[in-house]
Amino acid sequence: MIKLFSFLISIFLIIIIFLRIPKESVGLGSFATKSDFLGSPTSAERSLTIFTTFGILIYVTLAIQINFSNIR
Repeated sequence: MIKLFSFLISIFLIIIIFLRIPKESVGLGSFATKSDFLGSPTSAERSLTIFTTFGILIYVTLAIQINFSNIR
């Protein structure tokens, strides 16, 4: 169960990282200069940063717990 939850957190983190809004849109033309995909760019950036931070903390906690359970 813990390994499944860890796998789901991994997928969640990958999706969140791909949703991050780039500061500069190099090579993407005018399509990615302003993105309203997740609302205003500043609030979307802040929300994604919070989600990413919590996801990483949960992932690290689960990784440590899985590691200790494999030692026994």
